[in-house]
Amino acid sequence: MAETPPRANRAYCRATAISHRACSEQEQAMHDTEIRQLNADDVDAFRAIRLEALRLEPAAYASKPEDWASLPDEEWRERLQVPVFVAFSSGEPVGIMGLLRQQPSKMKHRSTLVMVYLRASERGKGLARRLLDAVVDFAARNGISQIELTVNSRNDRAIRFYERSDFRRIGLIPAGMIHEGQEIDEILMARRVK
Repeated sequence: MAETPPRANRAYCRATAISHRACSEQEQAMHDTEIRQLNADDVDAFRAIRLEALRLEPAAYASKPEDWASLPDEEWRERLQVPVFVAFSSGEPVGIMGLLRQQPSKMKHRSTLVMVYLRASERGKGLARRLLDAVVDFAARNGISQIELTVNSRNDRAIRFYERSDFRRIGLIPAGMIHEGQEIDEILMARRVK
């Protein structure tokens, strides 16, 4: 995936009135990060970021950390059969997004965005957008024309991110998840892939 050129970054910083120092820090962070699709050899990175996500953002996922923690390496490798993209900062996994494609022949054009997470210290740097761009690029190259997702109705930050990323609300699942005894609605969203 193409990196954002430094000149474009500086123009963005000027246009949004970000200080020169903050802009330089963002630029450096961009150079220290990499987004890539994981393969079967990346089990340790996959396990680390997935368990971190489940542990630190429990209200965002249907699974609990213990649902995944005891899985043998072979099961982790099998779960990498679906495309999983991870953001690495200085070689350490800090974000993840997966894409689960529908299997019936009349639905293969659809997929679901899953396992979305970005470490809190990495937010606001454009990394979530880069991760999503990698997923969308993969979808476009593989005949997927629609990406769908569900998001916790209380997660305003995530909802705004998806809306800025061309997802639109298409429905609501009342009590889509029960977290700590509370029913939480989930918003259904979809985006067409061009």
